[in-house]
Amino acid sequence: MAHLYQAEIRPTKLELLRQWVPTQPWGRSAADGALERVGAFRFDDPDGEVGIETFLVRTPGGPLLQVPLTYRASALEGADAALITTMDHSVLGRRWVYDGCGDPVYVQAALAAIRTGGRQADEFVETDAGLVRREPTTFVTGSGSPGTPVPEVVAPVARSDAEQTVVDADQASLVVRRVLVGADLQRGTPSPYALLGRWPGQDDEVELVAVSPRPAEAGSRP
Repeated sequence: MAHLYQAEIRPTKLELLRQWVPTQPWGRSAADGALERVGAFRFDDPDGEVGIETFLVRTPGGPLLQVPLTYRASALEGADAALITTMDHSVLGRRWVYDGCGDPVYVQAALAAIRTGGRQADEFVETDAGLVRREPTTFVTGSGSPGTPVPEVVAPVARSDAEQTVVDADQASLVVRRVLVGADLQRGTPSPYALLGRWPGQDDEVELVAVSPRPAEAGSRP
């Protein structure tokens, strides 16, 4: 589960997205900075150390953009290229915020969800009365099956273009769809191993992240 604190955060998550997203090759539609949140979901870090949250955002009238982030209590060695900013959290202190596609914890969590048929984490908000479950509005499900082996992700390498980010992760590659546009949501043949999602205003499942085998695995189950 995800434990959410009632906290002040500076900069806010939406503020940092408005600054960073337009600098990315897939984020040019957000150049005016007027991003609005449409949905979000989290994965669990089995070690309980790293926050993993994916945002679905857009500008009014613009395409929907997918932005996975990770939050860490200290800098991730060797991941300077994926560092977005630091933020001050009134409960947890200084947090290092990364593009999830460059963080092995996000990549591992997404790959595990896809391969094993996992879903988003349950979210519990801390209140004066204790932890209260927050009803989700964004739902994601992996297309795999429980018990499917998940290889360890150590040092993912991400490269982005105007529509997606491809993450080479040892034995498999993740294709993270960054731009989700109207009719293009249902374009093409869905991948057999993918993370499927739905959110407010989108009732049919959409492919958000796909898994493709690395060359050494070609022809085998990813």
